[in-house]
Amino acid sequence: MNNAVPGNKAVPDRSGPSRRSVEIGTAVAMLAFGAIVIAGSAQVGIAWGPEGPRSGFFPFLIGLAIILSSLVNLTQCVRSPPVGLFAEWQQLRQVIAVVIPTAIYVGSVGWAGLYLPSMILIGGFMVWLGKYNPIHAIAVAVGVMAMAYVTFEWWFLVPLPKGPVEEWFGL
Repeated sequence: MNNAVPGNKAVPDRSGPSRRSVEIGTAVAMLAFGAIVIAGSAQVGIAWGPEGPRSGFFPFLIGLAIILSSLVNLTQCVRSPPVGLFAEWQQLRQVIAVVIPTAIYVGSVGWAGLYLPSMILIGGFMVWLGKYNPIHAIAVAVGVMAMAYVTFEWWFLVPLPKGPVEEWFGL
């Protein structure tokens, strides 16, 4: 919704999630994460064995620290007065425009390898967000991944994850 101001200029709606609600949501999410860490640690053992601490002992302590610090943050958030906006919806849309393709990229590396998804991500971001010429974007994406292949596979002798396309080319 646009608000009229003197001079007939329209000001965009400055709405979005409040800083307080985002901080409370983050504290609750971290509480849940700490609980998951503690539950996983308890499954593998948090006590001392004949050789010393079991494998879940130190992750259990980390989980406790996460929960305690999250409770401190949650308490401070609930007690403090509202401060204002965390971000406007348009700003959050811009962040999501990067986060969603990146999450898809991360999820695809396991079955498609590193090279093809990386070329698609680089080229796609260049065309979509950078407004580059598609031919230039393809050239840069292929060039970057070719250099990564030469650097890691040939020079450092470190194999990176490969998928069916790389197998088809015999890489």
